[in-house]
Amino acid sequence: MKDVWNRLRLLFAHGVGTLVSADKVQVRVLDGEPLNNIRRVEPYGFSYRPKPGCQTYLLFPSGDRSYGVALVIGDKRYQMELEEGEVALHDDENNYVHIKRGGIIEVKAATKVIADTPLFETTHDVKIGGNLEVVGTSLTVNGKNVSDSHTHTSNAPGSPTSGVL
Repeated sequence: MKDVWNRLRLLFAHGVGTLVSADKVQVRVLDGEPLNNIRRVEPYGFSYRPKPGCQTYLLFPSGDRSYGVALVIGDKRYQMELEEGEVALHDDENNYVHIKRGGIIEVKAATKVIADTPLFETTHDVKIGGNLEVVGTSLTVNGKNVSDSHTHTSNAPGSPTSGVL
């Protein structure tokens, strides 16, 4: 019975990731034991590359420490504060996609957001930055509506009113 209990204790471990590659992680477990070439497992459609110092939660099939799998790799150093039920995708540079309560999706990028799509249509409110807003088919820039019926008047020679966009 003692052998069974010892094997069960060897099934799981957690520690700190010291070297991280695309498919493996080196981990220092709590007793200081270094474990090399631990395979990383990622959910389908989601890829990430944690930084050294990340928390790793390991599984060793049959309690064999020569073969391990990192089931979860987390890093509380970069964790976002979320309300109950909210979801976010984020990095260590404070870039994020935050799905908030009430149907609001907030995106923050340090330099730019690129949407590669042949067609962008919306029937909902979309706000970009603080100065560009698309509401249905109405476009507002710096608080001014520039949709189909938007015109400008001028004191300059020629037509005093610009044509519609």
